[in-house]
Amino acid sequence: MTTRREKIEAMLADDPQDAFLRYSLAMELQKEGEHERSLAIFDALAKQDPPHVAACFRMGQLLAGLGQIAAARSALRDGIAAARAQGDAHAAGEMSEFLTSLGALGE
Repeated sequence: MTTRREKIEAMLADDPQDAFLRYSLAMELQKEGEHERSLAIFDALAKQDPPHVAACFRMGQLLAGLGQIAAARSALRDGIAAARAQGDAHAAGEMSEFLTSLGALGE
């Protein structure tokens, strides 16, 4: 039986630059507890031009969940800027709320 991850990886072999497939793979890796690989993909997506806004948000959430609060804040701030630049007020608002929810954690 082929797993969801294996299916995504097979599709990526045909189109390695597909942002949706890369994001999907990062989500599957996160579910499987492969946080470093997941973060690496989210980070690459966040650094592409234009940045992948959802990847910025997920990266911030994952980093916060791993206790890497300063890195989470940085990812979220970058994501908020990218969302605003792309006219995505909804995503910017969600990330702003999550950033605020981190409060004084990790300080």
